[in-house]
Amino acid sequence: METTVLTRFLKYIAVDTMSQPEKDTVPSTEKQKDLARILEQELKDMGASDVSMDSHGYVYGTVPATTDKKVPVLGLIAHLDTSPAYSGENVKPQIVKNYDGGRIVMNQETGLSMGPKEYPDLLNYVGQDVITTDGSTLLGADDKAGIAEIMALAEYLLKHPQIPHGTIKVAFTPDEEVGAGPDMFDVKGFGADVAYTVDGGAVGELEYENFNAASCKVIVHGLSIHPGSSKGKMKNAILMAMELQNMLPVFENPMYTEEYEGFFHLDTISGSVETVVMNYIIRDHDMDKFQEKKAYIQRVADYMNQKYGEGTIELIVKDTYYNMKEKLKDHMYLIDIAKDAMADLDIQPIIVPIRGGTDGASLSYMGLPCPNLCTGGHNAHGKFEYITIQSLEKTTELLFTIVKKFEERSPQ
Repeated sequence: METTVLTRFLKYIAVDTMSQPEKDTVPSTEKQKDLARILEQELKDMGASDVSMDSHGYVYGTVPATTDKKVPVLGLIAHLDTSPAYSGENVKPQIVKNYDGGRIVMNQETGLSMGPKEYPDLLNYVGQDVITTDGSTLLGADDKAGIAEIMALAEYLLKHPQIPHGTIKVAFTPDEEVGAGPDMFDVKGFGADVAYTVDGGAVGELEYENFNAASCKVIVHGLSIHPGSSKGKMKNAILMAMELQNMLPVFENPMYTEEYEGFFHLDTISGSVETVVMNYIIRDHDMDKFQEKKAYIQRVADYMNQKYGEGTIELIVKDTYYNMKEKLKDHMYLIDIAKDAMADLDIQPIIVPIRGGTDGASLSYMGLPCPNLCTGGHNAHGKFEYITIQSLEKTTELLFTIVKKFEERSPQ
């Protein structure tokens, strides 16, 4: 008997796999391997080939071809970790059956609830079965929904060898949420010609453009001295940090931008009069504008050093990923196949630029063309995350239809 995608999803979200930023190890948290080991064993139990888990927590497996056609080897990839933005420990899921379009009470004790006033997309799911948490954690649909959907597909294909399809490679990666997912990915050993990450939102999302991205650490070096005798001596790092932030373009900020508009985002700030550390992320879809943003903050740092003394501002900028569109120009058939599969299932394609990135962005630059598919989840990285049972099932059906399209389009 096949395990339902819902059963798999509920099993996987019970495993805490939160990653941690600014760690030098992959995975950044050992607990990600707890889920990796479960998936490794499940792949073996369902009869997948070449199943392995490496020392970094990457899980690989193969669903062997059942056709003699020359079909491109297709990869399907999802990530193990959940975001460090909100707890993923001791997830308490609840299923609201036959959602009526009103408010969903997530926690009776605290009164926490959500509804279409704040989240209009909920109205798309009237009559469906909505999975939420009690609000004390995120749900983990990002990206355990993707894992469950891929695993459900793999089991179905392995149990029905009469269905013709090419070789399917599956992989589950750690640390996507902290930007390190592809760092140790064995592209050559994986053996796929092309792939999809299954790491998007609402059913129908199909993404092949994403931000160019950089991290930017600003260290402000001040000088602390007793305020009673500080005239001409104190250099207040907090005030200088505020001055630097105020020199950045006001409206190139996430709260004012959408679609293709880039930004500077001050993500964290900590410190004192002596030292302040500010962590920014810099984003833009357009490479020229991306480069200009990095140059702009460098000019601000240079000005501050000229004003307050060399070494006052220490700037560390590191590119993290680039727009996958540049690497997918010659592989747009991946988008066409996904759109055709959606049409067969009466799914309306939602083709939008990713205002972020996926493992697929980096993998595309590592030689594995890899656009991104939906999972069905909403409101990732927070307590109001949700998904419906029907979205889990529909996305699994979409993956199956994509696999069939690859076989149908291939020559004898």
